[in-house]
Amino acid sequence: MHIKGEQLASHLDRALGALYIVYGDAPLLVLEAADAIRAAARKQGYDEREVLTVLPGFDWGELTAASSNLSLFGGKKLIDLRLPTGKPGKEGGSALSAYCQRMSADNILLVTLPQLDWKEEKAVWFTTLAEAGVAIKFTTPTLNELPAWIAARLARQQQQADAEGLRFMAERVEGNLLAAHQEIQKLALLYPAGKLGGAEIRDAVLNVTRYNVDDLREALLSGDLQRFARTLEGLQQEGEAPPLALWAMTEEIRALAQIKAGLARNMPFDGLCKELRIWGARAQQLRRPAGAVSPRALKTALELAATIDRRMKGLDTGDVWEGFLRLGMLVQGR
Repeated sequence: MHIKGEQLASHLDRALGALYIVYGDAPLLVLEAADAIRAAARKQGYDEREVLTVLPGFDWGELTAASSNLSLFGGKKLIDLRLPTGKPGKEGGSALSAYCQRMSADNILLVTLPQLDWKEEKAVWFTTLAEAGVAIKFTTPTLNELPAWIAARLARQQQQADAEGLRFMAERVEGNLLAAHQEIQKLALLYPAGKLGGAEIRDAVLNVTRYNVDDLREALLSGDLQRFARTLEGLQQEGEAPPLALWAMTEEIRALAQIKAGLARNMPFDGLCKELRIWGARAQQLRRPAGAVSPRALKTALELAATIDRRMKGLDTGDVWEGFLRLGMLVQGR
């Protein structure tokens, strides 16, 4: 069965199940949930823990052996199975399905995974696990949801902030939950319980955000011009090399131009992405702008990218970073 992340705490207060699957695109939340399950297992007498990490060459016989071997101390065992790629392969899928047919009350299997695409979530191995156990999916809060998430975390340490302070924190950490978590912990160390003022939050949180070109790619395709402008400003302040920023954005603009041309020929979006070797999260990020931006805007953007390249080489006049902002405006239909 599937449960929501916020239901996990109450679920763990009852008798534990024999199988848990924890996954999603929020590594912090996945880690915290796995820690909570491990702690509950220890509390309920699962004193031994065996960790199996599925790397290239992994022998799936180890899962069978771990579930068959008696605990060294004669007690119950937690088998901590980690799949960093989220893809067990044919052999792994068979091994996991077979495990579900012979689960024991003396063992708990905890499977942790990264974000899965819709195909993996519908794969036989995953649906078999979810039907046999408890699956908990975690997604990173959106920028609109993040202030409420931060408020809930502050409440755990008996601190509160007004709407403006929460919004400021959310904007500064740019959806990075680990950065937000660290800043919330910092506030607990710096200030006592109670209401936090705006100045206190700014002093503690200012300049926490660190950007990279992958953040720039995501912001470019997000449709959120303010987010794109903040990311661009952050990269400029951190001294990011303009050629790298231009390369990252131009790659996405070219991909959008090719997808738009294919869509004009009535080719399916997924087929175009496959043909262009665009997979997973990046394909989903391109889906929205592919339907929103015009071919003319993309042509103008590519011409502007060429102009910016000449500016960087000293062959044209104009501000490079202002040109980057104009690129983002074009892609986002502004």
